[in-house]
Amino acid sequence: MKHAEQVTFGGSGMNRAAHIRADQAALEAALHHPDAACVLLWRGKPLMRGEALALVPMNHPVLAQPLGRAIEAPVLLGLEASGAPNFACDISGWEPEGQDASTVGGFHDPSEQHHPDFPPDHLFTELRRVMWQLSPRDAELAATAKAIVNWHGSHRFCAACGVASAVSHAGWQRTCPACGTHHFPRTDPVVIMLITHGNSVLMGRSPAWPEGMYSLLAGFVEPGETLEAAVRREVFEESGVRVGRVDYLASQPWPFPASLMFGCRGEALSREITIDPVEIEDAQWVSREDMMAVFAGTHATIKPARKGAIAHFILHNWLADTLD
Repeated sequence: MKHAEQVTFGGSGMNRAAHIRADQAALEAALHHPDAACVLLWRGKPLMRGEALALVPMNHPVLAQPLGRAIEAPVLLGLEASGAPNFACDISGWEPEGQDASTVGGFHDPSEQHHPDFPPDHLFTELRRVMWQLSPRDAELAATAKAIVNWHGSHRFCAACGVASAVSHAGWQRTCPACGTHHFPRTDPVVIMLITHGNSVLMGRSPAWPEGMYSLLAGFVEPGETLEAAVRREVFEESGVRVGRVDYLASQPWPFPASLMFGCRGEALSREITIDPVEIEDAQWVSREDMMAVFAGTHATIKPARKGAIAHFILHNWLADTLD
């Protein structure tokens, strides 16, 4: 796909500096670099400054407070071309006073949280809401920070013996002090499919989504399964539609909480739909003309996939005839 790496969260060319992750002296130097900064997260929400990611200096007072972090130390995200290092830091232990946190973590979280140690325009914001407006570098930093902090929060104990594990390798590994097992960040492969038949595309919706929202069908790849096989299986399980040829299009890191989306294109062998109500609420064929109306916001019943998601990206390129 000619525009594959223009998808949100992909293609900024960030230097992840894996060569210094096990070098303690180099890590100490990075932490004390005069331009060292971090992506600051609160319960998975990055700190934003207007429409940009707020990069917080590593000597900021908020990082010295005992705020119940999910990780014991900053995670090294990478180095800028100037040599300035970027980290990920978590302050999820902070409790915002007088602010509603009931929607935090939900699919649609409109709330924003302001920490008193930052200016009024610095707000913790749900990444899904702002991902489409970030620069490629800000998007990659935010996605990487959110994914790695999520992983540390859910993998604090050794899966081999149950003992609490310790952060190592600049946050890119956890090591068990009892049995010595090494644990590495997890990414779950997911296929998301542009299934077409003639001039129409197969769209579905989950019951948890906002009213009228439809997107491409998607599902997790199972052990021992190819991407092509996963596409055919998931589409048939959810909609009853058989798929023939399958081609790969593009990928997108998706830190909600830890997936890698493999965008694929498939040719349907029939149009008959029989949904599995356990999997999805509805599925329907949408013509190219109707999808143009969906994207324009003028369709009577269908709302588009979330801007910034790979589904929106693939559909946009399908409408523009730029998939190849």
